[in-house]
Amino acid sequence: MKLSARRVETAGVGRHGDGRGLFLYVKPTLARSWVLRYQVQGRRHDLGLGAYPDVTLAMARQKATDARRMILEGDDPIAKRRQAQPKTFKDAALELIESKRSGWKSAKHAAQWRSTLEAYVFPTLGPIQVTKIATADVVAALKPIWSQKPETANRVRQRIEAVLDYASALGIREGDNPARWRGHLDNLLPKPTKVRAVQHHPALPHADISNFMDALSTRKGVSARALTFTILTAARSGETRGMTWAEVDLDNGVWTIPAQRMKAAKEHRVPLTSAAIAHLGSRGKDNDLVFGSETKAGKPISDMSMTALLRRMECNTITVHGFRSTFRDWAGETTSFSREVIEAALAHGIKDKSEAAYARSDLFDKRRALMNAWASIATADKQTGNVVSMK
Repeated sequence: MKLSARRVETAGVGRHGDGRGLFLYVKPTLARSWVLRYQVQGRRHDLGLGAYPDVTLAMARQKATDARRMILEGDDPIAKRRQAQPKTFKDAALELIESKRSGWKSAKHAAQWRSTLEAYVFPTLGPIQVTKIATADVVAALKPIWSQKPETANRVRQRIEAVLDYASALGIREGDNPARWRGHLDNLLPKPTKVRAVQHHPALPHADISNFMDALSTRKGVSARALTFTILTAARSGETRGMTWAEVDLDNGVWTIPAQRMKAAKEHRVPLTSAAIAHLGSRGKDNDLVFGSETKAGKPISDMSMTALLRRMECNTITVHGFRSTFRDWAGETTSFSREVIEAALAHGIKDKSEAAYARSDLFDKRRALMNAWASIATADKQTGNVVSMK
């Protein structure tokens, strides 16, 4: 059956035919693209016709008709396209970054993409025509960093794979992706997780949190308030630094972080304890930053300001992010709160898709109880040990 506009929009993962070799491919990410399958001299070829919705069903059919006419005249559409659009890997990579830029959460993400490719890929793959890159080229680019920087190397591999997928979607490259991991490079390179143990952020033992917070309470300034607030809410430092008063509901004790500021791109509500609220300072206008820079008006404190405070406190073996691990260890080892509540407090996504499908609640009330318990531990009064029970 031929495709309809409605079916093109709603079709599930897989390949969906429209007839005469025209197919709609739907990836697990639900990205959709058009492919014309044809044969020239007994060899099968897949000609990319563009991505949906930029290329509609009617446009894809017209492109397929034009390509079939070219085949009848004895020409190969893919060969013609390659001759007309010779692209190097670097050309394709920079085009992909630009095409994705508006969909990324920050300019920093685009900069990271470009910097890693410039450092580890462009020197070897950059000048090679994207149509000619083979497995050996990919392995040659990855091997120098695969053992030394496994996390970075795996991220680089994913980006190489994305660039080559982009070239295939444009129709200027055909065949399997030589940078794919499963069933291909996993036969040639060791798993990144096996090369070296994952390095976790150094964290303070949870038994020491009260003493640390007592020492922190003697420090003054925005950085000290921000670090205290970050610890009491188990937030990421970037979430605290970008916090505006519009996100804070003091009456109900709720901090609502919008999706665009969250790692998982999903709105997150944080229950605020009285201890956390005490470190917010005087309420400003909605657009004002809660923890704005003391030297640069309208700017947040720098991403190193809280780390610098830890160094001044001679806490050189821990990181700001590590306090999330401190909180996780404390909650998991010393409380009866469920794993789901603890993970929700950390704004961790559920990796199991079937489990995630049923997890509609953010467990807010239970998380409020958890954060109150955490605040009572972290800000414990040091004089409680001197209390004598009187009959």
